[in-house]
Amino acid sequence: MSFARRLASVRAGQAGADDIGELASLALDEGEEEAALPWVMVAADRARSARLWQWAGLLHRALDAHQAALDAFAAAARLAPADAGIAHGRARIAMEAGLDAVALFETAERLGPPSSDILTGLAAARWAAGRGEEAEAALAAIVAQVPLWIAGHLQLAQLRALMGRPAEASASFERALVREPGSLALWHGLLDLSLRREDYAALAEAAARAERAGVSAADVAGHAAIAAAELGDTGRADRLFAAISDDATGPALNLWRVRHLLRTGRAGEADALIDREIEAGGPRRAAIWPYAALAWRLAGDPRHDWLVGDPRLVRRFDLRDRLPPLDDLASHLRSLHVAGGEYLDQSVRGGTQTDGPLFARVDPVIRALRTAIVAAVETYVSGLPPRDAGHPLLAPRRDRRPRFAGSWSVRLRGGGYHANHVHPQGWISSALYVAVPSRRPDDAPDAGWLALGEPDAALGLPLPATQLVEPVPGRLVLFPSWLWHGTRPFGDGERLTMAFDVAPPR
Repeated sequence: MSFARRLASVRAGQAGADDIGELASLALDEGEEEAALPWVMVAADRARSARLWQWAGLLHRALDAHQAALDAFAAAARLAPADAGIAHGRARIAMEAGLDAVALFETAERLGPPSSDILTGLAAARWAAGRGEEAEAALAAIVAQVPLWIAGHLQLAQLRALMGRPAEASASFERALVREPGSLALWHGLLDLSLRREDYAALAEAAARAERAGVSAADVAGHAAIAAAELGDTGRADRLFAAISDDATGPALNLWRVRHLLRTGRAGEADALIDREIEAGGPRRAAIWPYAALAWRLAGDPRHDWLVGDPRLVRRFDLRDRLPPLDDLASHLRSLHVAGGEYLDQSVRGGTQTDGPLFARVDPVIRALRTAIVAAVETYVSGLPPRDAGHPLLAPRRDRRPRFAGSWSVRLRGGGYHANHVHPQGWISSALYVAVPSRRPDDAPDAGWLALGEPDAALGLPLPATQLVEPVPGRLVLFPSWLWHGTRPFGDGERLTMAFDVAPPR
């Protein structure tokens, strides 16, 4: 049943508690949370239903209304104090809201059977509360007892990187493989970790070690092909890619095939594969657009201008008068930068990034920041060119409130920069400048500037940036999430930004 049909039956008075729960579930699937909330709230209060209060909390969470979500989950917990699912949801929302959620996660852990999501959430909550060593010790103890817990190994790897010890990221996988040398799950976990880190030499070595340990070559062929391609071993990469069928490896490998073809000067072959991925639709189409932009630009294909040429796709907004005072905002954001190292799979080089969805925090400074951002995003969307069913930015509907697929702050130190990258989960991406270093006489003219349209340096393509944007405090830049972007290094000082991805409308 669709949300509209279920809502009609609810309005007609033909709904019990289960029907209201279905209404909430459909609302979350179809982006209709605001329409469902009044009905769910009234029904939850009238029926004194823990489950409906839980649904209300999930609806509020989807709207980034985390204080209301916390209130709803508190009501659910009072009615069902022994429900582990409600306890877990309450803990998760509290952590996203920027509150100390350790005790809430510990309650969820006590109430329910062992849960990977609760255990990794507890580790994240401890890290956020400044208890990183405790989180590390707990995760290490569990993976020592349960060596096949891949999510735990990956969480531990990320935690150690954030603690400034990236060299230890794979240590728990290595210890587990001593005990379980033939485990395909462990080898794939280690391979995926090396891939996330863009450590292609380690990826190649791990694939070879897996084969020596008895894992079949077919089970690591995709990782081995990626490693060979990214390391520039063209002949080996060609042989490995040719031996792997699309059906056997799933869609993700074609993106790496395209990278390999572009890097080795075979843009025509890449273009044919790109066309296939676009025609496939779904996630395959979404992932391939950044490479379509490169291939079409290299070929002088008019589709490049169709994809990225309209100046309305990149816009600048001066938000200085609509933001909290920039000095106060900068001070607040600095207090959230607690990591001692970089994420394993992010673009930051020489700096730190905040953890968790920034816009979910309930403190007044972030709520005021979010309000200003939402207004700018709405202005950007309203000023886009007409809808185009084939275009990744222009196809989606525009009658929805902005939703965020992620929000964070980055603090770069002297010499820091962002490697060129894209945001495959987003629709619209951003950079908001909060504090920038003063220029020095020996700085490059574009030191610290945002570069748009310039590909990943590892591709080795002769394509300079199509636009360079000067960082100015209070300036917000919005652009398509699939548009390549990075920053130029700068000299001494601090470059403090806030960024987010707007999710594709549903």
